[in-house]
Amino acid sequence: MQTGSGALKAKGIATCIPGRKTRTEPIRYDKRRYKRRNRMEIIFGRLNDWRSVATRYDRCPTVLLSAIALAATVF
Repeated sequence: MQTGSGALKAKGIATCIPGRKTRTEPIRYDKRRYKRRNRMEIIFGRLNDWRSVATRYDRCPTVLLSAIALAATVF
């Protein structure tokens, strides 16, 4: 079983996070994909600010999705 980036490359997964500036060998990455990924992380972080969504008080999927839609309109 492979670990690290070798296992990801074997599955065909591309890098979308840039390496650190101090890295001696730079990693190639897709800037557009990184921006999209970062934007989604920010959205999920903001959704967690809504306590009812983060803790799933609403067990009904319809009510939960409506709360997510309401939170998304506020952003």
